Amino acid sequence: MEKEFFTPEERETYKQLEQELLGTLGDALSLEDYKHVKEHLARAVESGMLQRNVFGLNPIVMDIQTAHIVAQEIGLSRSLVLGVMLSSATLAGAITSEEVARDFGQDVGVILHGLVRIKELYAKSATIETENFRSLLVTFAEDMRVILIMIASCVNLMRQIKDAENQEAQQRVSTEASYLYAPLAHKLGLYKLKSELEDLSLKYLEHDAYYHIKDMLNETKKSRDAYIENFIRPIDEKLQAAGLKYHMKGRTKSIHSIWQKMKKQKVDVDGVFDLFAIRIILDSPLERERAECWQVFSIITDMYQSNPKRMRDWLSVPKSNGYESLHITVLGPEQKWVEVQIRTERMDDIAEHGLAAHWRYKGVKGSQGGVDEWLANIRAALETGDDMQMMEQFKMDLVEDEVFVFTPRGDLFKLPMGATVLDFAYAIHTKVGNRCTGAKIGHKNVNLRYKLQSGDQVEILTANNQTPKQDWLNIVTTGRARSKIRQSLKEAEAGQTTLAKELLERKMKNRKLEYSEPTLMHTIKRLGFKVVTDFYRAIAEERLDVNQVLEAYLAQQRHERGEDAVETRSAANFVMPTEDDTDRHQPSGDVLVIDQNLKGIDFQLAKCCHPIYGDEVFGFVGSQGGIKIHRVDCPNARQMQERSPWRVVRARWASKHGSQYSITLHIVGQDDMGIVNNITSVISKEEKMLMRSISIDSHDGLFSGHLTVMLENTDRLNVLIRKLKTIKGVKNVTRI
Repeated sequence: MEKEFFTPEERETYKQLEQELLGTLGDALSLEDYKHVKEHLARAVESGMLQRNVFGLNPIVMDIQTAHIVAQEIGLSRSLVLGVMLSSATLAGAITSEEVARDFGQDVGVILHGLVRIKELYAKSATIETENFRSLLVTFAEDMRVILIMIASCVNLMRQIKDAENQEAQQRVSTEASYLYAPLAHKLGLYKLKSELEDLSLKYLEHDAYYHIKDMLNETKKSRDAYIENFIRPIDEKLQAAGLKYHMKGRTKSIHSIWQKMKKQKVDVDGVFDLFAIRIILDSPLERERAECWQVFSIITDMYQSNPKRMRDWLSVPKSNGYESLHITVLGPEQKWVEVQIRTERMDDIAEHGLAAHWRYKGVKGSQGGVDEWLANIRAALETGDDMQMMEQFKMDLVEDEVFVFTPRGDLFKLPMGATVLDFAYAIHTKVGNRCTGAKIGHKNVNLRYKLQSGDQVEILTANNQTPKQDWLNIVTTGRARSKIRQSLKEAEAGQTTLAKELLERKMKNRKLEYSEPTLMHTIKRLGFKVVTDFYRAIAEERLDVNQVLEAYLAQQRHERGEDAVETRSAANFVMPTEDDTDRHQPSGDVLVIDQNLKGIDFQLAKCCHPIYGDEVFGFVGSQGGIKIHRVDCPNARQMQERSPWRVVRARWASKHGSQYSITLHIVGQDDMGIVNNITSVISKEEKMLMRSISIDSHDGLFSGHLTVMLENTDRLNVLIRKLKTIKGVKNVTRI
């Protein structure tokens, strides 16, 4: 079976790589370990579970090639190499990560467990070319060494498929390499692997462009090298003469970088501004850094003409991510543009390691927050050379503030940590959210409140008769879901109001009642509703009978025509009826006449609604026998009338009055200069009107405040409100 699994060429390749790998690792990988690896692989081959990939490549040969890349170009040791060599057998199911942990240690088992999770992630997602997928890839890996294996494996695969017949698979792998693994390699400081992935991706995806640039670079390599040396030489002399400590790097951009510039600038290779580039890195004390950078700038621009449009001064004002450097593009010999980057050792260290992370200042988009910080730490460890011990123990310490979930089709969504099934439903579509009844996750039904976990594959369950509820606002965490629920509730309320209004008008027509807006408004107040929409909602929800409304409407009509007038008597002669004298559930038929000289009755104006002469009022008998006068539209009126109707007393004002009452108004408007003076001026011109207090708060160009005045009746109050509304800048005036 084993003989059939390997071709002669593959067997020869494997033996050669095996010797090189063992020589590279030395004591890091014992012969006993390697013997166990071969035993596991032999059993995997015999099981028949190992299969060649879509390109016909042998998985065991691929693994040892990847292990070679890991050992040679990344430089990590035993656990990582063992994880690579056993990866295909584990992913095929021929061995388990538990068996590996038992035979080789928990560390190797953790790596293989991470690889299995990544395989599951790929199986769920149909779209890897998303920002979210890259973040989720790092999160799912759990151990950073898994990401290193994935990068090395991708590099190896890209090397092996140059002659692949399956063009579609080749392009899919190339897209994945370019979008996922090249940026991650760059972030980790694996520049050589990053450039190789980018160039090979371009070669497979943009074949003509790749070879066009490559041929032109090959034709001009000697001349380019000579050009850079010729450009640097006089600068080197000037800097040495100035007594500066520095070193210089000269380079030509990679094929991929040149192609990106060509597309962006819409030019051919010769037209790329910074095809040639050098970096001057100064060894300067902190207090002399900027001065010496500008000194170098002056020396270079004295020698070569600069292009002011291409200058980037991140020295005076560093980037928000901490990047500091001075970039200039100058016209060198033969009228060729050369980019020069000037920075110090400290600035270069920051740019290359953490705060700026070269790929970010290049504008490459990547995951944010904790993932970036974690990758920067790993990159620093790789570059400082202390990885041999550290990487063996390093586990990702990432504070997750996001979750990534999939639809059944494999589409990936990013939501904040703590997001629920209902949040996800609204993230898909408003209609899906409005009809959501729950979800199915892993063949298990969950309710709306279920908090999502990264990697969940969520199927939203809906019902046509489902509608948003008020308590849904307590379930969701995302702003989108909350705003959509509020919008739906508002639309439903508007619909209820329309239906209830149509029902009421139809009933009025049936009973041949004349419709009057003012009469209806007074009826609504009589029924204890302060807000009209609450009244219509009560009808729609059948908490209020329409026939009851019509009876109240008829009573209001009779009242307005004076048909229900009764002879009133002074409150001095008023006797509170006992429970035996009147029905407990009906207000008293007596009318309390409110007069400023009222005697013999413990009587007060309620502070909750501050009634004044002219307001429609009623009395409410307290537990101690005193009576408080409330406005009919008092916020507490409905509650008092429903809970204790036997304590309610009809009341009206006496025909004569002379008292002044305290009224508080709420004023809103534009915060214009002199607005307070204009308000107080209007009040001072009113006869027999006293202003007791005024308080104004201003915010974002608007003001709001409270104004308390003493006046006689509602007529004076209405006049005052109208005059205040005419003041320039005043938007609204309402009584509290």
